Formats: sequence, structure tokens, C-alpha cells
Amino acid sequence: MTAATVSLEPGQRFPDLDLPDHTHRRRRLSELAGGDPLALLFSRGWWCPKEQRHLREVTAAQSEFEVAYARIVVVSIDRPEVQSAFRAGLGARFAFLSDGDRVWMDRLGLLEETDTKHRPYRPAAFTLHPDLTIHAAYDGYWYWGRPTVEDLRQDMRAISRDVREDFRQ
Repeated sequence: MTAATVSLEPGQRFPDLDLPDHTHRRRRLSELAGGDPLALLFSRGWWCPKEQRHLREVTAAQSEFEVAYARIVVVSIDRPEVQSAFRAGLGARFAFLSDGDRVWMDRLGLLEETDTKHRPYRPAAFTLHPDLTIHAAYDGYWYWGRPTVEDLRQDMRAISRDVREDFRQ
């Protein structure tokens, strides 16, 4: 496992990534969060059947995220035009960020070390408060380590309770 230069533990602040999205527009993670809770998913890429399966499930929940004022962002090494096609095929409306130059991979310690040819991101997920503080971290190297939609729903509920003054128990 690559050593991270930043801590990705709950309670720590996630770095404010600055990467091109699926339209080639540079975006900051804080901009995409837009003051709302955020599910941040790191993906091997469009070619991985596990990623396709997982992201179909997440995409099926995107309307729930939208009405609950929560966001979803995916990061991979895929080029923006590839991400755009994958996103369209999924029917996703959320942002995909491209780290094709692997600017953040080493700093985050998320290199998938078993694929030495393509050097993709290790599947990982983080649920973040609007200020990018990490609520929960998931290691999805093995498929069962990825958050289910129910895990994401529970995390978004807990974060919303923390950050929404008018959220009643």
C-alpha cells in the first residue's frame, strides 16, 4: 500500500481536490460539495466490472441524494471524454473527476498496487461533511468493502443531523 502524505481517517479534513471533470472543466471538491454532505468515490475506471456494478447502484440512488441535498463525486484516472461516455451510459447526473496525470494518487495513498500496468486508483469511498471533514472511510479493494447505498444513506443522515440546524431526530 502506498504511504499517504495526508491522513484519510474520520475526523480529518479531506484535501480540496482540484481536477478536470467529465467536460474538461477544472473543479474543486469544495465547489462540488456546494455546502452539502458528499459521497466521494474513487474508481479503478470504466473498464472494471466491479466499478460498473457499484456505480449502477449508486446512480440508482442519485435522485434520493438530490432531494436530500447531498452530493456524489467519482474520481478515476480515466480521461474526461471516457468518463463522459461512462457517465452517460450509467445515466449519472453527478460529477466525475479525472486524475489521469495521477496528481493526487500518491498524496492520498490510493494506488491500486496489483495493477502495475494501468496504475489505477484503489477503490475507496469517503463520506464527507460540507467542509470536507471525513465522516467515514471505506476500502473497496475487495468488493464487499465498498459502501452499499444503505451505508451511504446512513452516513448522509448522520452528517445531515450534524450540519442541519433544523434536522429533527
